[in-house]
Amino acid sequence: MMPSKSIFKKILAIILGFGPGIFAIGYTIGTGSVTSMIVAGSTYGMQLLWVLLLSCIFSGLLMYTYGNYALVSGETALYAFKKHIKGGKLIAILIILGISFGQWNSLMGILGISANIIFEIFVIYFPQLKEFQYETVLLIAIAVIVIMYCLLLVGKYTFFEKILVIFVTIMGLSFLISLFMVYPLPMEVVKGLVPSIPEVKGGKMMVAAFVGTTMAAATFLSRPLFVKGKGWDIRNLGQQRKDAITAAILVFVISGSIMAVASGALFHQGKSVTQVLDMVNILEPVAGKFALTLFFFGTLSAGLSSIFPCLLIAPILLSDYQSGKLDTNSLQFRIITAFACLFALIVPIFGANPIEMQILSQVLNVFVLPLVIVGIIILINTKKIMGEHRAGILVNAGLLASLFFSCLISYNGVVAILAF
Repeated sequence: MMPSKSIFKKILAIILGFGPGIFAIGYTIGTGSVTSMIVAGSTYGMQLLWVLLLSCIFSGLLMYTYGNYALVSGETALYAFKKHIKGGKLIAILIILGISFGQWNSLMGILGISANIIFEIFVIYFPQLKEFQYETVLLIAIAVIVIMYCLLLVGKYTFFEKILVIFVTIMGLSFLISLFMVYPLPMEVVKGLVPSIPEVKGGKMMVAAFVGTTMAAATFLSRPLFVKGKGWDIRNLGQQRKDAITAAILVFVISGSIMAVASGALFHQGKSVTQVLDMVNILEPVAGKFALTLFFFGTLSAGLSSIFPCLLIAPILLSDYQSGKLDTNSLQFRIITAFACLFALIVPIFGANPIEMQILSQVLNVFVLPLVIVGIIILINTKKIMGEHRAGILVNAGLLASLFFSCLISYNGVVAILAF
């Protein structure tokens, strides 16, 4: 009996010992990511796996460089842009506006999808609720956002981290177990690693949405604040590197699992997902009730784990720009997060399609990405700030490749939105 207890304790210690990377997973794998992966897997099979792999490699590199900059200089991202880069004030303001708009748009879709999933769970036990779908979904959405706001008012980094650990663990396990029940052919996985864009309507938008959700600019910009919130300094450079690599690997594994489940269950049936309820109606006959329940639990956890970081993003970026410090007890923090909560209710109030909203918001996220990459390239190559910790040839080559990739995807996103 004792050995199994000690193994359980070790696993729990590893999970709870996870650093600021847990916020990266929270930002990256929300219902936006889950939606994009399900739509892509059900519509194109594993064809876009290469986009996910490249996005995760570049995300890991950007998390590492932003974290390193914070530990060496003691400064946060936007504060450093304003202080050290010519025209940095304007760049920082454009980034704040772009990311806040993208994340708040995402928040609407996340809340809409999460409320719909909880509604579907209720309908299993209370079928009569089906007649009052709009009212019930709206009440659930209000209840969820009010609870999240109350939790935000606790205002402690360690508290946010623990809540995210719980949601992310449930999410990761749910999707990985689902994968063992419904999976694609190994040859499809290999073919998915060869770059190609689906030559169909919506293919370009899907690629942009993939990058928007996986290479989320909010993840990198918020990392210095979360690294500092953890209490890390220059002595934790090795730990910071491991944390960034682990977060990038987990994002790839969990996101890839979601795409693979949708591909294995839906792609060969010729069934694609356009509404939240499609996931229920299509997955159940193929995957069975248990796999469906697991998948739903994972999607719900993904949504709840993303609401927190999405509500935090605007006050985080503003505090970063103003002082380089995040005060979660300030009046400014409470007012901005309250406004974000009200903004999140737009999709549930108007009964819009949350899946379309989610994919569009992921596309919007890619437009500030080139600015975010250019900013960190300048900062980590400034000898006056970084000294002996300046970026080496490999890191610079990786950052230039990620900049080229982000510009390509941003152009692709413009073409996709114009076509949409």
